[in-house]
Amino acid sequence: MNKETIVNEVISRKAVAVLRIKEAGKLKKVIDAIYEGGISVVEITMTVPNAIRLIEKMSGELSKNILFGVGSVLDSRTAEDAVKAGAKYVVSPVLKKEIIETAHRLDVPAMPGCFTPTEIQTAYESGADIIKVFPADILGMAFFKGVLAPMPHLKLMPTGGVTLINAGDWIKSGACAVGIGSALLDEEAIKNENYSKISDNARMIMKSIASVINGGK
Repeated sequence: MNKETIVNEVISRKAVAVLRIKEAGKLKKVIDAIYEGGISVVEITMTVPNAIRLIEKMSGELSKNILFGVGSVLDSRTAEDAVKAGAKYVVSPVLKKEIIETAHRLDVPAMPGCFTPTEIQTAYESGADIIKVFPADILGMAFFKGVLAPMPHLKLMPTGGVTLINAGDWIKSGACAVGIGSALLDEEAIKNENYSKISDNARMIMKSIASVINGGK
């Protein structure tokens, strides 16, 4: 897939699972559970031990329908290493043009983190494909509506503040997709290897989104 195709896939699938789990040995089962619950876009953050090696391993072993990306990227070298390992998109908590340029050179989308309207527009002008609004829980859904009113060309994705039941509300507020981590990845469930709980959480998220897309049907 090229960059444009990947962007369209993320937007059409709507939910990005942000994985920051501490126990890398449980990663495969967690991803399987997320996928079973209906979420097929998975961001493995650089805060996960041996993240790049795990991206290579997971993208080689698990369903080809899962769209793997890398998160918490702070420099262009990390972005390049992750893409070469199999990451199909690059997410950062900050806006750095060098990361966007590296991702585009490798024909994958860049999703920088931004907080203010000026920073968001600067990211767009720098070539960002989707802009991660972070931390979105501080700004809220009204912020999305307010920013998109004068700048409807933006593709915004909240991370932080997305829950199992409000994911659809973020989409209704103008988000093109949502990033969800802690609400999805129940730490107690993972600790007890209760992976069915993770699947149930994923289903709730997708149900919330579907209720908006389908007009409540």
